[in-house]
Amino acid sequence: MAAISEPVSLLNLNPLFTSKNPYPIHFLNLSKLPSKTVLIATCCAATPSPSPSPSPSLPQDSIQNPLHASPERPRDRRKVVRLAWEKLVRWSRSWRSKAKTDVLERTKKVVVLGGGSFGTVMAAHVANRKAQMEVSMLVRDPEVCQSINENHCNYKYFPEHKLPENVTATSDAKKALLGADYCLHAVPVQFSASFLEGIAEHVEPGLPFISLSKGLELNTLRMMSQIIPQALKNPRQPFIALSGPSFALELMNKLPTAMVVASKDKKLANAVQQLLASSYLRISTSSDVIGVEIVGALKNVLAIAAGIVEGMNLGNNSMAALVAQGCSEIRWLATKMGAKPATITGLTGTGDIMLTCFVNLSRNRRVGVRLGSGETLDDILSSMNQVLVNFILVVDA
Repeated sequence: MAAISEPVSLLNLNPLFTSKNPYPIHFLNLSKLPSKTVLIATCCAATPSPSPSPSPSLPQDSIQNPLHASPERPRDRRKVVRLAWEKLVRWSRSWRSKAKTDVLERTKKVVVLGGGSFGTVMAAHVANRKAQMEVSMLVRDPEVCQSINENHCNYKYFPEHKLPENVTATSDAKKALLGADYCLHAVPVQFSASFLEGIAEHVEPGLPFISLSKGLELNTLRMMSQIIPQALKNPRQPFIALSGPSFALELMNKLPTAMVVASKDKKLANAVQQLLASSYLRISTSSDVIGVEIVGALKNVLAIAAGIVEGMNLGNNSMAALVAQGCSEIRWLATKMGAKPATITGLTGTGDIMLTCFVNLSRNRRVGVRLGSGETLDDILSSMNQVLVNFILVVDA
């Protein structure tokens, strides 16, 4: 039996290696082992294969041990690996860049349901991603609709911010949804079910819904991932949750922001990531829809409580104790519902809780401060333009 077989070029095994590095591979038969033959592949720099020895064993002086090769050979192999790795990195970057371009090129129209502050911000953000993209906002207020179409601004929430020219508004659901590639749902949770039931006949079964709404539906305690497919009577309606520490005003001013898109469909999450990510908005992906939604809902309750502590001047010690205990209870409940612990400590968990509980731009915190200062609930709600998320859950508790 021959001790050494014919060399096999590495080019035939890995296409990443170039013709400049033709390292042959020799397969050695170690017939002396008691078990069945073991094949060992070693890389040698010499192109011709050494002639087989007539002896059944491998003499120490006839074949050099490849493990004790000259220092140049390990360096050559490291060079080959480095070159292959650089090619792989370049290919990966090229592929990601192409995927990003493909998503934007394929997207011709995006519809935004709702004309509130965050819906307006996301409409402007998506419109800025591509000037040729049609962004249609479905709003019920005729004055807001007129303001957007004629003056290119939402006079109620952002009177001093101009919207892109490719943002339009309409009250016709059929017109807004016709030909849409993505749907941004920005209707408050408590009104979402009835709103979606009214437009269900115009919604395509495969239209991806990106939910911007945070909260739990009163009485049923349903999340948006349950409300949307049930209201549309389509359990397979593509769903993505968008969440994270983000104030609408700062996003409208294009300040650096980081958010998360969560979907059970990894490809859909990646597509939405490419659609929304920009130079000032970083988008991460997650498969933990339950965790992202439940933390996004309960952090509002905690923010109101933190505002009450501030309004009553109870001090920083009690504020820290309240928020820490609230985070612990949210983590316990979320994990019991199937959420991942990493979600609770990430952007959509700890990040959103910190922003909502400690920054005055948070409307839930502002309500808590005014309650703690002695104002009545009716006076507070009557002075607000925005819907207060989950406040009644705090009152009931």
